[in-house]
Amino acid sequence: MNNLKKLFRMKKGDRELTLLALPSILYIFVFSYLTMFGVVIAFKNYRYDLGILGSEWVGFSNFRFFFISEKAFIVTRNTILYSLWFWVVTTIAALLVAILLNEISRRWSKYYQTIMFLPTFVSWVVVMFLVQMFLSHDYGFLNRFSESIGLDRIRWYLEASYWPSILTAAHLWKSIGFSALVYYAGIVAIDPSYYEAARMDGASRFQMARKITIPMLAPLIIILMIMAIGNMFRGDFGLHFFVPNNSPLLFNTTDIIDTFVYRTLSVSGDIPMATAVGLYQSAVGLVLVVAANYTVRKFSEENSLW
Repeated sequence: MNNLKKLFRMKKGDRELTLLALPSILYIFVFSYLTMFGVVIAFKNYRYDLGILGSEWVGFSNFRFFFISEKAFIVTRNTILYSLWFWVVTTIAALLVAILLNEISRRWSKYYQTIMFLPTFVSWVVVMFLVQMFLSHDYGFLNRFSESIGLDRIRWYLEASYWPSILTAAHLWKSIGFSALVYYAGIVAIDPSYYEAARMDGASRFQMARKITIPMLAPLIIILMIMAIGNMFRGDFGLHFFVPNNSPLLFNTTDIIDTFVYRTLSVSGDIPMATAVGLYQSAVGLVLVVAANYTVRKFSEENSLW
């Protein structure tokens, strides 16, 4: 009751912001907190007729399926390496684009922001068809172009060595717009007096970006890094499932934990196993976030999340 009284005693602006955030708060509470009871399934031999509470406890048996699988190491390795690589590439590219956007007029930057932001809303299913237009063996643009200049066609969906680069390009195309917009917002918030003083001292644009822009964005980069580390064990399912067109010959290169679990679940229908792997991903993600935040706080307390 006291908390409710404090809520209504808020300033008008604070009350409006709180009400504006209320739908997101309710969404997180319903789908992230109320559903946490379901993790019990990971430790049970779940049966529909007995329900969650009535099903038999089996301890950690559901976790064994994943850890004793011959694919466990491969998909875990792929998940970690792809997550780290995507974050590094996207961060560097987004910072570069954000700095370039800051160098042009605000009028034109709005158009460029809109164009780059549009791929964020494109479904991975649509991206799959776009990739096929380029990589299809029979009618793909790249193979037709290669043939026109006297080169042999490439069976892209049978050659695993090409796919780390293809997945990186697809991820970058879809995510760079949003990431660049986040960093551009951070650049806009920087006090212009820093740049004016640097210009008076004869600093070049490159020197201002290196000495002012990037250091001022360091707290934002660190926060996004901590969040990325927390999601390291959760790969982009749509990217790794749809874009390679679920080709079996590419599994060792493109498969991650999420796609492996989905494929296994679609064949066996083992819900407890899928829940166990999901809990494993969440637990490891929590440990990584806490460890990353603790490490950052040791070096710079003001840049940590808590």
